[in-house]
Amino acid sequence: MASVLRFRKLCYVESAVKCTSVGYESFEIDEKLDEKEEDVLSANHFALEINKKRKQPKRQPKEWRCLDSCCWIIGYLCTTWWLLLFCYHCLPVTLLRVPELPGPGVRLKREGLTALHPVVLVPGIVTGGLELWEGRPCADGLFRKRLWGGGSFTQIFKRPLCLLEHLSLHYETGLDPQGIRVRAVPGLVGADYFAPGYFVWAVLIENLAKIGYEGKNLHMAAYDWRLSFQNTEIRDHALTRLKSKIELMYISNGYKKVVAVPHSMGVIYFLHFLKWVETPPPMGGGGGPGWCAKHIKAVMNIGPAFLGVPKAVSNLFSAEGKDVSYIRAMAPGVFDSEILGLQTFERVMRMARTWDSIVSLLPKGGEVIWGNMDRSPEEGHVCDFSKKSHSKTSLTTNNINNSDVKRGFLVKDLANYGRIISFGKPASVLHSSKLPTADSKEFSRTSTSENFNNFSCGEAWTEYDEMSRQSIQNVAADKAYTTTTLLDLLRFVAPKMMRRAEAHFSHGIAENLDDPKYNHYKYWSNPLETKLSDAPDMEIYCMYGVGIPTERSYVYKLSPNSRCKSIPYQIDNSVHGEDGSCLKGGVYFADGDESVPVLSAGFMCAKGWRGRTRFNPSGIATYIREYRHKPPTSLMEGRGIESGSHVDIMGNFALIEDIMRVAAGATGDEIGGDQIHSDIIKMSERINLGL
Repeated sequence: MASVLRFRKLCYVESAVKCTSVGYESFEIDEKLDEKEEDVLSANHFALEINKKRKQPKRQPKEWRCLDSCCWIIGYLCTTWWLLLFCYHCLPVTLLRVPELPGPGVRLKREGLTALHPVVLVPGIVTGGLELWEGRPCADGLFRKRLWGGGSFTQIFKRPLCLLEHLSLHYETGLDPQGIRVRAVPGLVGADYFAPGYFVWAVLIENLAKIGYEGKNLHMAAYDWRLSFQNTEIRDHALTRLKSKIELMYISNGYKKVVAVPHSMGVIYFLHFLKWVETPPPMGGGGGPGWCAKHIKAVMNIGPAFLGVPKAVSNLFSAEGKDVSYIRAMAPGVFDSEILGLQTFERVMRMARTWDSIVSLLPKGGEVIWGNMDRSPEEGHVCDFSKKSHSKTSLTTNNINNSDVKRGFLVKDLANYGRIISFGKPASVLHSSKLPTADSKEFSRTSTSENFNNFSCGEAWTEYDEMSRQSIQNVAADKAYTTTTLLDLLRFVAPKMMRRAEAHFSHGIAENLDDPKYNHYKYWSNPLETKLSDAPDMEIYCMYGVGIPTERSYVYKLSPNSRCKSIPYQIDNSVHGEDGSCLKGGVYFADGDESVPVLSAGFMCAKGWRGRTRFNPSGIATYIREYRHKPPTSLMEGRGIESGSHVDIMGNFALIEDIMRVAAGATGDEIGGDQIHSDIIKMSERINLGL
């Protein structure tokens, strides 16, 4: 203790001596330096303050919270929105759409082509506009305003829950809910643009106009794409109006047959129409057996979803796809946040499961077409799409570019595409003998325990809320499902939806097409359960893009969120294959147009209807026209004039030219016959279907 006191005294004396010496020296300094004294003292004081702050403990960085993720994603969306708004109002229009290059219309007009056959355009799912005719109080001021398509989508941001309510249909009937009427926007404006600057049919319409098409010989067959196909007739008489319009155009244009151009789901909608129009009333239109032969020259199907799309599976099962799964992985918990109360996926699923049209897009043909647990028509392909060339092929009859077919898309990991849903990566790759079987007997709701969630969670948002936790876990349990067992799975997790929708659609293969049961409308949109019309002079085209990774099957996991009113399954975005593998982000990819796999788009024209078959008894000529995807090389090309993407292909100049030449009178052989870049012929040969 004494030593400490001596040390303190010593420090005091030393400081005092220093102060004395400083005072003595400052006394003799020139008076001019006195003015700087205050500055020196203040500098010393500032230095002392800095030392104090340095000694203070550093603040620990805050943990990243769900609220931070929410703020980040909202900021990102707002920035993107304002950037797009700026581009739309300030940049040249050529940056937002296909540039004003000399399109096929200008060139073909110079060649002397003119309008000959009337043309009917049939839009697909989602791309057609919908407007409000009657609504709830939350929709005041929106009478006859666009709720979907062709508008600015401002209503989505102003009143999203009101919009979802009005776009939903009645869960039991599949028709209008009480007090709500939403109808298709009629005319060419109904589906020319999906949103400002985002064309759908506009480029094709503009080019057709160059050679003389207008309202008297060009028609958009608008319909409410949410409804089942037969319900569009029951509620809106859409099929009757289409029949009358085709008959009028046929007569008023010099008895020239009509060229029909359906897109996407519109393809199977028009297939339903071709059967309906010749069927006697009250179920059909009463046109008689020769109606199609008399009125239809050709059906030019763009992006045809003849045999369904796997995207419909993920949409109905978990309200997501590869893009949604990626966004969910970037900001986990934001869209399902309990704090924010968004529950985005649950609300979207609640709405989408009222649309029977989505069920029409489930894969058709079962394991015969899409493959079983260990085999699929696409086996042996490589998924390195970046190595595919974009060289054009010469247009000759039966034109198949063998070098392109051999190049295919390279595969390192063999993908079991037949397992359309697998729970966990092992379930997607192991041999079927090592996996538990998905027996249809397991899919039965027999006990009151199934209502466990319903009692504890209140009102059921989706049918998942009516399942017990044990049943939800049993569905997963390292299992895999094919397109056959998938239907049993959907009947188990969404029995009300499937019971309603399966009264309008079927997804099998007919053993005997002469069986009277196939006269029912539920089979008419399935090309494997109905016959084509007796119209030997008619032509059918399958026109679609290739060379783009397209969703084919999925790897799922149980959702970590087990709260009420949540979706218990989600795509496992963390699952990837090797470099060059078909598996990325929980999704197995195959060749296609980004939405429809080649298998679904091309099989019927390649084999199912090729020549005289039981599905095509009159031998209607079929042609495959594939368009290899070539992305735009610069921003000035907009969405590209050689795109093979499912919607962007509507601006593909080669496709537009093919349609225009046929509308002007050419046949399939005259425009070059088949043009094939994919493995569709090999895939078709692997499918053992009795014809």
